[in-house]
Amino acid sequence: QVQLVESGGGLVQPGGSLRLSCAASGSIFTTYQMAWYRQAPGKQRELVARITTGGSTNYVDSVKDRFTISRDNAKNTVYLQMNSLKPEDTAVYYCNTRFASWSWGQGTQVTVSS
Repeated sequence: QVQLVESGGGLVQPGGSLRLSCAASGSIFTTYQMAWYRQAPGKQRELVARITTGGSTNYVDSVKDRFTISRDNAKNTVYLQMNSLKPEDTAVYYCNTRFASWSWGQGTQVTVSS
C-alpha cells in the first residue's frame, strides 16, 4: 500500500507564498497522474491541481495563475507552489492520484490570515 506524507503548510499572510511537498512510498508513483486536493472547514474535499505522468497540468479556476503543480519522479514527490495566497485558500491540503486511488495521508494545514 502506498503511503502519502504531505508537508510544508503553515500560517501565512494574504499575498504570501508556500510550497507544499508530498512524498509517496513505492515505485509505482511514476505511473500515476497525481493531484493536490484541499478541504476547508465545513466543505467537501476538492481537487485543485493535477499533473499527468508526462508533466501536463490542469488547475481549478480559483487557483489558476497562482498555484503551480510539479513532480519529481526520481524522488517520488509532487509539489504545489502557492503564490498570492488568499484567505479563501485556507484548508487542509492533501495529495493523491488523479482518482484518489490511494489511502489519504494526514494532510498539511494551510492558513492564510493577517
